[in-house]
Amino acid sequence: MGIKIIGTGSYIPEQITTNEDFLHHNFVNSDGSAFEVKNDVIIEKFTSITGIEERRYAKEHHTASDLAFFAAEKAIQDAQIDPESLDYIIVGHNFGDVRSGQLQSDMLPALAARVKQSLGIKNPKCVAYDLIFGCPGWVEGMIQAQAFIKAEMAQRCLVVGTETLSRVVDSSDRDSMIFADGAGAAIVAHSNETGGILSHESATYTQDETYYIYSGKSYHQNANNSQYIKMHGRKVYEFALNHVPKAMKACLDNSGKSIKDLKKIFIHQANEKMDEAIIKRFYRLYREPVPENILPMSIQKLGNSSVATVPTLYDMVLKDQYPEHKLEKGDLIIFASVGAGMNINAITYQL
Repeated sequence: MGIKIIGTGSYIPEQITTNEDFLHHNFVNSDGSAFEVKNDVIIEKFTSITGIEERRYAKEHHTASDLAFFAAEKAIQDAQIDPESLDYIIVGHNFGDVRSGQLQSDMLPALAARVKQSLGIKNPKCVAYDLIFGCPGWVEGMIQAQAFIKAEMAQRCLVVGTETLSRVVDSSDRDSMIFADGAGAAIVAHSNETGGILSHESATYTQDETYYIYSGKSYHQNANNSQYIKMHGRKVYEFALNHVPKAMKACLDNSGKSIKDLKKIFIHQANEKMDEAIIKRFYRLYREPVPENILPMSIQKLGNSSVATVPTLYDMVLKDQYPEHKLEKGDLIIFASVGAGMNINAITYQL
């Protein structure tokens, strides 16, 4: 018996924005002063560090809850279940519904309630709520869903990660090139099969780390008082390298499985070099070399869509959109993420 993912879905927006589209942006330093180098140099360095070449933005008339609905609908179809049988809908996000051309966030009613309405679910005992946990929101939602099922409070849960970060970026900030939009979803259910969620690990660091990722004003000195997503990139990088590998190790050790059994690692798509460095440190803790092809990556073409990166990548691998990363029944994988909070989490999962 186990708690397993019985269906997945994702929504990847169609609008592609390439790095070249940022050539004419007026990037400035945090104090508003101009950079000493031209944009083509900034973009070249950005690409070499993050690996991002393209990112996806939502259509103007779509919001984060719309994207969440599209992904949820696909997950329900994939699981072949009646949506009325869902006990919980958990939607991880960070900025709510931000409509195109506006910066004010709309989070009332909850995005999960909007998704439930869009799905046409009438059952009032299907409880819908939002989870604000930074980029690790979907992984944490999965942990909460398995807790509900384990406690016999639920049989089936829908967990969604969704974000439209393109609506909350400061165009004068180089970091705006990192962020993207998207949504991914999974149906978690009690199963008579073995495997599923074997172990999990979560942590929140709120000393010096609390405001490594935050909301702040535009770097343009004459800008209005609107708030945009901001981060101390170097501090985030160092924090992730110091803490994520240890959390992943604790999670895997608690599963009773061996590092040699691990088939794939689905880590938050934040920064290509950072993710690769995390995996190297993780394997170093076991004094093992990093296996070839252990790390599926979508950041090069999809950018960083925060809460959506892990579930979208997992769904795309399952749906054979990354043929070099095949998964089979019985395979052992890890989901892991790091983000605002600062929060870290991981799940050891057996298909």
